[in-house]
Amino acid sequence: MTRVLVVLNSPTSLMGRLEQWLPEAGLEPVLIPGAELPENLDGFAGLVLLGGGFMPDDDLHHPFLARERRLTTEALDAGLPLLGLCLGGQLLAHVTGGGVTAQSGETERGMCALTVLPAAAADPLFGDLPGIPDEPLWMIENHEDSVTALPPSATLLVSSGECPIQAFRVGERAWGLQFHPEARPERVAAWDEAALSEQGIDRAALAAAAMVHAAENEAQSRALIRGWTDVVHQTAT
Repeated sequence: MTRVLVVLNSPTSLMGRLEQWLPEAGLEPVLIPGAELPENLDGFAGLVLLGGGFMPDDDLHHPFLARERRLTTEALDAGLPLLGLCLGGQLLAHVTGGGVTAQSGETERGMCALTVLPAAAADPLFGDLPGIPDEPLWMIENHEDSVTALPPSATLLVSSGECPIQAFRVGERAWGLQFHPEARPERVAAWDEAALSEQGIDRAALAAAAMVHAAENEAQSRALIRGWTDVVHQTAT
């Protein structure tokens, strides 16, 4: 199968549904921890950057980020399809001249209702999602850092009142998402209860609310990821 590199930035931010959905779409995900990243993308037809609870330029505590940024630039230069999730999307924004702010005040936890913008009408990932535009895009979020300035060459695709830059595309084949289509809503029930409580959040209530729109979330997430895998196959061909 066509191989794609999946970067594991944090042991707690795993592939989730991608572990099933990528092979179903004919892709072989090669999951590699950040500290073990290859020098280049030879042999890979796409790049997925997973999440993590730190900034994309925190090289002091996560030295591998420098190599991850270089691989991101390589993918952009080569036109390889790229999908950045949460930290991965922030890293894409950072590399392409956008702004990322730590503890930006745009903190989001749990299932969130997002707006797919008219600019996404012809986008391969967001142009034909189930329920859109009659319903919101329902996605799991878990962040306190965010992209606060869109890269100059980027197209904004998804927004919300709480966090305006939710998804963007750079060029034709690179997407940055603030949310987590790979995350199952059921996972919210296992989030750090003490940490949530310190933020004034009731984990049980958050978990229950996440399940209300679980069906919509799965259908929309599956369609989004399938759109990206189609781009990978088209580019590889």
